Amino acid sequence: MAGAIRAVFDTNIVISALVFGRRLAWLRNAWASRILVPVVCKPTAAELLRVLTYPKFRLTAADRAALLEDYLPYAEIIEIPELMPEIPIQCRDRDDVVFLVLAIIAHTRLISGDADLSILKASAPIEVLSAAELWTLISG
Repeated sequence: MAGAIRAVFDTNIVISALVFGRRLAWLRNAWASRILVPVVCKPTAAELLRVLTYPKFRLTAADRAALLEDYLPYAEIIEIPELMPEIPIQCRDRDDVVFLVLAIIAHTRLISGDADLSILKASAPIEVLSAAELWTLISG
């Protein structure tokens, strides 16, 4: 794990890597190879569990468990306070604040495909990257 890149991944990125694979399959390989270490907390893991139950994905309980086994064992778990601290920027989507708080508390970057988070690149106290920018970072 020494030298691995720690990062908070928003749910859109994780779902894309786990469920759809093709474009972001490299992410699964990167965290399985310990090149990347996903950073999670209870609320972000809970959101992932919730989203995996969406009917549009047509995943069985066994499918969901298998996908989580391809992600959570590689993750570093950080505890965040129940009452989230104020952050120095405004986020348009209140549900996305937990990802920012987690990245700030963990002193790491946030990888996002969410427009509400990506728009904060210039003002966030942490680095906000797209998956493509992360690819450039680890492959460059």
